[in-house]
Amino acid sequence: MNAGRRISRIALAAGLALSAAADAFGVRRTEDPLALVPAGAATVGVIHWNELRSSPLGAQVFSQMDDVSTDGDAARFLREMGLTPREDIDTVVVAMTRSAATGKSDDGLVIFEGRFDLVRISGALVARGATRQAGAGGEYYRLADEGGSHRGAVALANARLLIAGGEAAVVEALARRESGGAGGLMSGQGLGKHLSRIDRDASAWALVDLTRFPSSNFEGHGDAGADGEKGPSRAIVGAMKSVSLLALQASVHGDAIDVSATGLSSDAENRGLLEDSLRGVLAMWRLAVQEKSPELVSVLRRFRIENDGEGVSISGTLPASFLKSLAEHHRAGK
Repeated sequence: MNAGRRISRIALAAGLALSAAADAFGVRRTEDPLALVPAGAATVGVIHWNELRSSPLGAQVFSQMDDVSTDGDAARFLREMGLTPREDIDTVVVAMTRSAATGKSDDGLVIFEGRFDLVRISGALVARGATRQAGAGGEYYRLADEGGSHRGAVALANARLLIAGGEAAVVEALARRESGGAGGLMSGQGLGKHLSRIDRDASAWALVDLTRFPSSNFEGHGDAGADGEKGPSRAIVGAMKSVSLLALQASVHGDAIDVSATGLSSDAENRGLLEDSLRGVLAMWRLAVQEKSPELVSVLRRFRIENDGEGVSISGTLPASFLKSLAEHHRAGK
């Protein structure tokens, strides 16, 4: 047996031994992006770009993205990396931690699933001043310091997975990847306990731990509009102070969107207040649109409000006509 063949067999045996040892200790690397999100995250959101690409609504969104990215430094960077977001990215996961004591947000984390040219991306990063670092969970690139207090980083985990964010957040995500997601969202801790509240196959969804945000964030948001409109809005603001978790999701079907929002509260009285207030707001909106946009009245009537004893949900479908009117209003406001 020649030396090259012996070395190959030794390497194979070593690899099998390491794999067996990892299985024996219950440790297996995970490529699930949600498992890389810290269990202590205050917010987590997911966008399935691959679903948007195949829908008429998504085509409009990506068209606007193309207009934005036709020039400028960001567009040049994308070209240097050989990356076309609308074609190369399938899923985006965004998470943010937040200190309950200080109320300040810590480093964010953004995880991309798609198809990536790692050699080209690493070259583009280095060309812009990034330096390769060795971490316990794997290598990553520390981005050039622009004078901020937080250093950004990017980890090219594999040709299907990129991890970006603050340096500490990226290093910790790499460690969770190597440990099979220990301490991550999929371990059933933190926001992970509420994943059953959303459809993970929805086009986009988000979970927000409102206990991590000061209740003062809701102050002053119920005073807009005429006197008759303040009641329901103010009541919702008051009830939201007792809501511990907010679950949001949207699913694209053709050129329409199914949307829903759920607020959890352990206080039965506040759940009732929130339910009644949402019904009041829907009634207020129906009155507001019945003259200028009467076709929207039936849309609002089909929205459902439910109280399941743990939280209050509102759900419905936004048709193409409504989305078109929103887009026109947005363009008119520019």
